[in-house]
Amino acid sequence: MVARPDSRQVAMQLEEQGFDGVSFVDSQNLSGDVYVAMTSAVLATEHLHVSSGVTNPVTRHPAVTAGAVASVNRLASGRVQLGIGRGDSALAHLGRAPARVKDFERYLSAVQAYLRGDEIPFDALDFAESSAPPVDELELADTAGTSQIFWLPGSSGKVPVEVAATGPKVISAAARHAERIMFALGAAPERIAWGIEVARTARSDAGLDPDDLRFGAYVNIVCHRDQERARDLVRGGLSTFARFSVMHGEVIGPVSESQRKVMDDLHDNYDMNSHTRADSQQAAVLTPEFVDSYAIVGGPDVCVERIRGLDQLGLDKLIFVGATMGSNREIAAESDALIRDEVLPNC
Repeated sequence: MVARPDSRQVAMQLEEQGFDGVSFVDSQNLSGDVYVAMTSAVLATEHLHVSSGVTNPVTRHPAVTAGAVASVNRLASGRVQLGIGRGDSALAHLGRAPARVKDFERYLSAVQAYLRGDEIPFDALDFAESSAPPVDELELADTAGTSQIFWLPGSSGKVPVEVAATGPKVISAAARHAERIMFALGAAPERIAWGIEVARTARSDAGLDPDDLRFGAYVNIVCHRDQERARDLVRGGLSTFARFSVMHGEVIGPVSESQRKVMDDLHDNYDMNSHTRADSQQAAVLTPEFVDSYAIVGGPDVCVERIRGLDQLGLDKLIFVGATMGSNREIAAESDALIRDEVLPNC
């Protein structure tokens, strides 16, 4: 058996290759603890940024999430971001669907308050702590009247929150509460532009300055001079990210009729048991036309041109999602080398 590299080794390798950061999965039934991974990564590197990609509002109380990510930030001030979304595989393996948007927004508000070191009234919580009786039952002489992380804020600074978002309701909630929105809308410029417009409008409507909001995106990318091989490698991860645009059966954002048909098929065929796998039944429904539009696939020149197009939209962060499980690892390594040696230096 060949041992898989741990988060420390991955982080060291990425920093040596010139990448700015790495994002670690938070899906407790499928991977190890995200904050252990982030801690290992920052301790093994000098400049690499780390983020959760992504955590959710269900498996941890907002005080626990804020305390965990702020603890990592104390080890590497300014190199840590909290990535969060409504939840997917982490909840599916607990028999749950993604959190409702109104609950997600309330969680965002609470976790931001904790990260700032603010106090939160007990009656504004009502998250997982509601499974225990009120502290008044203990008849203490005195106790705190609000909830606060007392060791925050500190010299390490506030951890920025970036929300993974696809639909207009989540994009709008993120615009009101996050420092950055990480779009999961694919790599087509018109879809990203649509998301940015939704976000800026929601932020303005909330009386906030839209220019204070930053934007990024999750991008499925495989670089290979053989287009068909590139498509095959990207299918697994792409099936997961494209599904976010049709998760509840309704297609989100601007799409063509042929893309709508693919998304509908994706929704109907998605099997969480083969989540992200390139050899899954859901990956098989992605047509070449859909893959070429929704992902970045092709030789170095094609990848550089597509990335530059996204940069012109005002994105300041891209998280690359390459070949996933079920892919040919040798060909995937060729793609990684091309991205490192020929794509990144020219973007």
